[in-house]
Amino acid sequence: MTHIRSYSPWKGPEPWLDTNPIGGVEIAQAMKETVEASACGKVILLGEHAVVYGRPALAVPVCGLRARVRAEPLPRGSGCWIEATDVGGEIGLATAPPEHPLAMAVRLALAHLGLPEPDLRLILRSELPIAGGLGSGAAVSAALIRAIFQWGGRPADPEVVSALVYEVEKRYHGTPSGIDNTVIAYERPIRFVRGQPPVFLSIARPFTLVIADSGVPSPTRETVAAVRAGWERDPERYERLFDAIAELVQEAERCLASGRIEDLGPLLDANHQVLGELGVSSPVLDHLTEIARKAGALGAKLTGGGRGGNIIALTRPEQAERVAQALRAAGARSAYRTEVV
Repeated sequence: MTHIRSYSPWKGPEPWLDTNPIGGVEIAQAMKETVEASACGKVILLGEHAVVYGRPALAVPVCGLRARVRAEPLPRGSGCWIEATDVGGEIGLATAPPEHPLAMAVRLALAHLGLPEPDLRLILRSELPIAGGLGSGAAVSAALIRAIFQWGGRPADPEVVSALVYEVEKRYHGTPSGIDNTVIAYERPIRFVRGQPPVFLSIARPFTLVIADSGVPSPTRETVAAVRAGWERDPERYERLFDAIAELVQEAERCLASGRIEDLGPLLDANHQVLGELGVSSPVLDHLTEIARKAGALGAKLTGGGRGGNIIALTRPEQAERVAQALRAAGARSAYRTEVV
């Protein structure tokens, strides 16, 4: 497995905060054409919640759903504007508060490149549901950062994008695990243990997931806090549950490495059951996972914080549309397939 350099709480130096001028002012002013950039979403395959307590988690990119940014030049003196109708309207970079996450992403990218505020309109559109466990916040930040890098005539190295997105994620989540920014910046599956460098997953055979949006927002802060409270009340029980999830993650990693994709299904089912015991499932998520199985999925589970958000279902490619249709008929707001390679 290949280790990934990832800037998260356990890292020391923060090189992304250094400026690295490249004659950037001249480049930015000279460029008068529109540029575009995008970033994928992500799902946690197995291991959510237990990952907070030192156990491993597996996460994969959702390349078919993306946040997209188009950067259009404005007349001199107009300043930089972020048009984000999907997530709150239009904001001006000069007047946005320091903690505004969209403005923060743009400012971090400009600081890294050594560029002043450009005369630019950043038009942001996202296909990723908000508060659904698909990394929508990290994807939006990554797309904005990549657009600024393109505007500045500089390649957006995944290591740097991951580091900058992580800084913004701290605004969203306080102490993020580092999973979202890493998977989304590199667009590759990873194995993640908090406090250790992530590693790229070895996947012997591609596989198909159907992702279904329950239509209920996932209150991640609340579910994380609820698990923490339960762990404080009964640490022995919760540690057993976290260990059970870790065993499932380790077996899933072996299945992926050996190409035993069919054997991954029961592991997803078992992980969902343990998450239910942790108190982070819900009747709607249990219902959707059961519908997926009855429609032919090899296994299904919630993904992300739980109590809402999305479920994932492992399917054979030829059964994916049947499973997606069954989930939509059962009340899912949307259902779509993605291939993991």
